[in-house]
Amino acid sequence: MSMLAGKKAFIFGVLNEYSIGWHIAEQLHNAGCQLGFSHLPGEKIERRVVKAVERFNPKVLAPCDVSKDEDIKAAFQQAGAAFGTFDILVHSLAFAPAESLHNPFLQTSRDAWKMALDISAYSLLSLAREAQPLMNPNGSIITMSYLGAEKYVPMYNVMAVAKAALECTVRYLAAELGRDEKHIRVNAISAGAIKTMAARGIGDIDKMMVHYTEKAPLPWNTDDAATHVGKTALYLCSELSSGVTGETLYVDGGYNIVGW
Repeated sequence: MSMLAGKKAFIFGVLNEYSIGWHIAEQLHNAGCQLGFSHLPGEKIERRVVKAVERFNPKVLAPCDVSKDEDIKAAFQQAGAAFGTFDILVHSLAFAPAESLHNPFLQTSRDAWKMALDISAYSLLSLAREAQPLMNPNGSIITMSYLGAEKYVPMYNVMAVAKAALECTVRYLAAELGRDEKHIRVNAISAGAIKTMAARGIGDIDKMMVHYTEKAPLPWNTDDAATHVGKTALYLCSELSSGVTGETLYVDGGYNIVGW
C-alpha cells in the first residue's frame, strides 16, 4: 500500500514544474495522496499552473492571493467542498519586491518590509488558521525556509528576516496545534540552492550552485536537489515523522554544517 494512500493535501506555491512545491507534489502523488492546489489570480498564471499540475489529477484548483484574507477563506471553502477534510497543508511561497533584494539592506523600505513578512511569513499563520478546522487528526503542515534565516547570504536581505520570522512562526504553531486535540504537526524544510524562478529573482543562483557543489559534503546538483526536498517533505507528511514537530530540517547536502 502506498505511504499516503487515502490522504489529501492542499498545496500553495506551485508556479511551474521547477517550483519546489511541484517536486513536493510529485512525491506526495507518487505515494498515493490526492492533491489540490492554489494559484495566484489571473488567467495567464492559472493556465501555467494548470499545465504544470495536470499529471497529478488535482481535485482543487483555487485562486488565492495570500495577502487577502477573503481569498484565503474562499480557497479553503473550495478545498472543503472538494475534499471534505484533508490531511496535509504545504506552504511553499515567498515574495519580496525586487529592489529590496538588489539594493543594500540598509535601504529596505517600510513597504517592502511589510510585504515580505506578510506574504512570506504571516501567510503561513493565516493559511494554518483556515486549514485547522478542515484538517484530520495527526495532520501535517510544512513550509519552506532557507539558511539565510540564520546566516548572512549576499542579496537575501529582507527575505532573510522573513524566513527567520517564518521559522519562529513554525515553532509557535507547532506548540499550539500539537496541544490541540487534533495534534497537527508543523515543520519547516530549509532547502539548499535550487534553480527556481524565485531563486533567479535573487540573483547569482549559478554561482551559488557552484559553491554548494564545491562545499556541501554530499553531492548537490540541479537535477537532484529539488527531489531531495520532495522526499523529505514526504517523510514530514507521513506517519514516519509522527513525533516530529516545530523543527527546521536542513536538506542541502550538509552545506549548513560547513565552516570552511
